[in-house]
This record gives sequence, structure tokens and C-alpha cells, in this order.
Amino acid sequence: MKSDIGPLALSHNHTDAATAVTSRGAGGGGLSEAPDRWGEAGLVGQARTGDGPEQWPRMEDLEGELERKLELLEKERKALRKESQRHRQEIDQGINSLHHRIAGLEEGLSEYTYPEGYKLSFPTRTNYMYAVVQHPIPELRAFTVCLWLRPAEGGIGTPFSYAVAEQPNELVLLQGMHTPVELLINDKAAELPLNLSRGSWHHICVSWSQRGGAWQAYQGGKLRGEGQGLAAWHHIRPGGVLILGQEQDTLGGRFDSSQALVGELSQWNLWERVLTPSEVSSLAHCSQHGPQPKGNVAPWTNREVEVFGGAIKVPREPCAAKRINTSL
Repeated sequence: MKSDIGPLALSHNHTDAATAVTSRGAGGGGLSEAPDRWGEAGLVGQARTGDGPEQWPRMEDLEGELERKLELLEKERKALRKESQRHRQEIDQGINSLHHRIAGLEEGLSEYTYPEGYKLSFPTRTNYMYAVVQHPIPELRAFTVCLWLRPAEGGIGTPFSYAVAEQPNELVLLQGMHTPVELLINDKAAELPLNLSRGSWHHICVSWSQRGGAWQAYQGGKLRGEGQGLAAWHHIRPGGVLILGQEQDTLGGRFDSSQALVGELSQWNLWERVLTPSEVSSLAHCSQHGPQPKGNVAPWTNREVEVFGGAIKVPREPCAAKRINTSL
């Protein structure tokens, strides 16, 4: 019985569904009308949304607003750029004005600042107090260095040292606390028989020639010692650093306070030849009225000697003081 009823029931149900679809389509209220009704509902929904308080802005409006904001930002950036350029120009003008004033002051700080010359003072023993002679040093096959020196402690320390990249002891004059005065050339040493008591001014000259390594040492205008074989046929190399008051362990640095000069120094001059005994005597006795002769390689001037670390320039060099004392 079940096998007979099954097909009939399925056929009957299928026929009813088809009839329902057909009748809905015919009656105008079936599924065939759904697309139209959904379309109307969509339009109505859009209309209602447009009329409500949550209306979305159009893309064109957003783009216009962004463009206006970009224009404002661009104007502000240009204004800031102009303002910063104006400030930069003002700063540059101020810096240029300061440079001109400094240059004028430096011109004023010539020999007129020290009409009676000057001396360097190294008041305490340090590893940072020194002066630099800015004049470039050429290659030298002979030289004479003369200076006035007043040591404040036993041993003169290092009145001057000239270093090059290859050799920190290219040209040095130094004396330890309990050792003789030495002249070093290319790290070769000669002992100088000088007696430099503290608290007094001493005029010193040292000369050297590569020919045979001949050297001479003067104190107070008199020859105190001479010798041969000091760095013979060597030449003083150019382009180094010339320091007053400290001994260089490397080019321009690594000072040792135990080798520092404590006292005063003045009229340091360098010639590229060996001065005659009469020239040395004239310098030691301040024989020439007015400014003393200056070295043709590194002359004693205010501009070309720069002080660091507390070293100071004090007016009146020894020859000027001696002339004043003599006239009294």
C-alpha cells in the first residue's frame, strides 16, 4: 500500500506548488512581483535616508574641502618659509657683523696694543697651559732661535718644542728639575752649559747647521758652549706645530706637566741662518732703539702667537723694561 500511495502523494504535492506559483503570478500578488516591490522599498529607503539627519556628504564635497585645506596649508608653509628665511637672513647679517667687528678688534690688537711689546706668562705647572706660534715653519738647513726667559722654578721645563708628524722631538729646548739644558734635533740631544737661575731674565740664543751638526749656545750675549755632530746633515722638516711652554709627545699634544715651563717668556724669534756673535750680543743688550730685530722665519708678533689654557700676554717686553730702568 505504501508503494502505491507514495507516488500519488508526491505528484499531488508537486502539482499544488506549481499551482500556487501560477496563481500568484496571475493574481498579481505572487513572487513575480517581488522585484518591483523591493525596488520601490529601496527607493523609499534612499529617500528617507536623504531626508533624515544622518545624510552622508557627497564625494565631490569632500574633495573640495580637502583641496581648500591643502591650499591653506600650502599658504601657511610658504609664509613660514618666508619668515624663516627672513630670520635666517637676520641671523646671517648679525654673524657677519660680529665677524667684521672681531676682525676689526684683531687688527686693533696689533703691535699698537703693546707699544712696549709683551711677554707670555705661564704662572703654574700644568699640562694644558701653552702658546702656539701660528707662522708656518719651512724646511731649515740652519737656524738660530733667540728668546728672553725668566723661569720661576728650578729647571726651565720646555720653553719651546717643534714637532712634525714623523718626529715629535724635531726641535726642542728643555731642562728637567735636576738635569742640564738640552737642545734636541730629530730626537738627538746636545747638553748646553747654560746657568739659568730662577726669578731673573736671561737672554738665550741657540744656533745649528746641518753641516757637521755644528751648534752654539749663547747666554747674555756671550758664547757659553759649542759642539759638532748634532743631527748632522739632517734638515728641520716643514709643516709642523710650534708650541711655547710645553713639550709635545705627539703632534700638537700629549703634554706632560713635569716638562712644562713655569715663568715668563718673550721675544721668541727664529731665523733660517746662524747669527753672528755680534748680532747675538746686540740682541742680548737691547742695543737697537725701538723694536728689536725679528726673526725672518717666525717673528715675535702679537697676532701670530695665540695663548691657551690660562697662559696670558702681559705688556712690556724685557728690552722695553730695561730701557725704562736705564733712563731712570
